[in-house]
Amino acid sequence: METRVLDVDRASAGARLDRWLAAAVPEQSRAKIQALIEGGHVRLDGAPAKASHRLRGGERVAIEIPPPPAETLEPEAIALTIVHEDGHVLVIDKRAGMVVHPGAGHPRGTLAAAALAHAPSVAGVGGPRRPGIVHRLDKDTSGLLVMAKSQAAYDSLTAQLAARTRRRVYLSVVHGRVTAAEGVIDKPIGRDPRDRTRMAVLPPGKGRRAVTRWRVLERFPQFTLVEARLETGRTHQIRVHFASLGHPVAGDTVYGGRRRVVPVALEGLALHAAALGFVNPVTQESVEYASALPPRIERLLSHLRHDAARQARPDGHTPRRK
Repeated sequence: METRVLDVDRASAGARLDRWLAAAVPEQSRAKIQALIEGGHVRLDGAPAKASHRLRGGERVAIEIPPPPAETLEPEAIALTIVHEDGHVLVIDKRAGMVVHPGAGHPRGTLAAAALAHAPSVAGVGGPRRPGIVHRLDKDTSGLLVMAKSQAAYDSLTAQLAARTRRRVYLSVVHGRVTAAEGVIDKPIGRDPRDRTRMAVLPPGKGRRAVTRWRVLERFPQFTLVEARLETGRTHQIRVHFASLGHPVAGDTVYGGRRRVVPVALEGLALHAAALGFVNPVTQESVEYASALPPRIERLLSHLRHDAARQARPDGHTPRRK
């Protein structure tokens, strides 16, 4: 670790700590700065501080900067749920909580490192830190993703992604009672100009086009189970799109706010990549794979169904079992 000691000038009074540090240490992104603060590697006048802390001016900031990551990824023997594997592709059912590839604050324990240990042939396919990675799922999203085990497969799968011919279906529990039966969200997405660590719906002409088709599967008094089909694959697309409708994904504290309550311990987002379809790069066969909702989301749905049934009774009580 390299330690740097910086003095805050009086003109910076009122600035957020993370933004000030990102400007003072430009070789580190703001996301990396936030990860260092969260990890206890930044001290303000000798004490830990939050990224959102407003500076007064005159403070002394000490920051520990880790060495740059190695250009290559070390394999890690981590268990994976393999849905399909052949000589060219690997379809994995990712658990919530696992990061797909190394990033700020997550150097180890990634799906990419686990896949490299399981299938060494992915080394050299795509980028050295993201071997075989064609697309990704958020850390707290579970479900299906496909990896390439050969360069030919990588080229084919990325081309299918660009041409929007791959089929990706998600199931999600969102806050609020969605009244329409189905719909299309066609809103551009880009970096939030107020917070570069987040994505946001941007005005027409800005950001990149993002299209999500959805339909309601089940309604509850305060939540709705929806199916979402991606026509594009922007970062946090489903989360940002549904939050823009006032129906953020359950468990999403980034786009839904911390005040929204989920009635059970969710251990991630109520968002699951349930179906994935593509053309096998070798056989040229159209294939599709499915993944059932994980127990963590089923527990939430069970609670919501039970609560809805209780509220539907005239007396508001569920009868006792004999």
